[in-house]
Amino acid sequence: MKRRNFLRKVGIAGVGLPLVSSNLSFSLPDEKMIPAQIPVSITTWNFHEAGKKSGELLAEGKSALEAVQQGVMIEEANLDNTTVGNGGAPDREGEVTLDACIMAPDGNCGSVAYLKNIEHPVAVARKVMEETPHVMLVGEGAYNFAIQNGFKPKNLLTENSEKEWKKWLEEKDYMPIINIENHDTIGMLAIDKTGDVAGACTTSGLAYKMQGRVGDSPIIGSGLFLDNEIGGAVATGMGEEILKNVSSFLVVELMRQGKTPQEACKIAIERIVEKNPEYKGFQVALLALNKQGEVGSYCIHPGFSYVVNSNGENKNIQSDSFL
Repeated sequence: MKRRNFLRKVGIAGVGLPLVSSNLSFSLPDEKMIPAQIPVSITTWNFHEAGKKSGELLAEGKSALEAVQQGVMIEEANLDNTTVGNGGAPDREGEVTLDACIMAPDGNCGSVAYLKNIEHPVAVARKVMEETPHVMLVGEGAYNFAIQNGFKPKNLLTENSEKEWKKWLEEKDYMPIINIENHDTIGMLAIDKTGDVAGACTTSGLAYKMQGRVGDSPIIGSGLFLDNEIGGAVATGMGEEILKNVSSFLVVELMRQGKTPQEACKIAIERIVEKNPEYKGFQVALLALNKQGEVGSYCIHPGFSYVVNSNGENKNIQSDSFL
């Protein structure tokens, strides 16, 4: 199947759109412009337990790096979450393959892709960052590295995920539902008491993807990027579109130029929309945090929300959207 047709079958279907300016003016609710109290963490979607965990660690004086890792690991172990870690939806061959990355305040980073049978890919990514000369390990190499470092193999295909996969095999007309099935990557950013920024991103990827497919989540600059002098950004949604626009890197660079997190996310989403007239058929959402603790987000379709944990309290915020 040709690449364009495959993407259309997994959720890219829409109508044409006139070009939009990346300099449109807009207004925002005041709550989205008020800096959160540092330390702070922000988390994609409604992952309240992950936000709570990161907030607790930050309040204890733990580093932003430790907070984001431990925070996203909550969802990697959550069997009810079919888009991250254990229990994630498999590929077309019935295999659960995981992608993750992590980035430290000093700019060091680690990543794993197409990792099988390891429940916590973000922890393996941190090992790659801290104990190898590389940034990314994939497939069998990533698995062998994990085993050598004490990780235990585990069957990640749950009974429920296997049942849904077999149903898909029978129907062969499955299309991911926007804001339900074609995303739900957990991305997290945090600022600790020392003012340092760190981030993590982890996912099982697009449900029933082609064997070997890797999306944006483990790619530094696409699923996650940060600069400790500026802030950071994470992405969720149709990974192919995020990859093509290096969206998280773009958001951070826009903040470097003086844009607020909200402005930067909006401009980056508009760029995706400008470049793909089929934008109505997929979701992309961006979430950003600058060094002052200001938070911003923007997405294509309504429905994306995020969790801010500040001063020990979770707050769920609905993102502004293009549509």
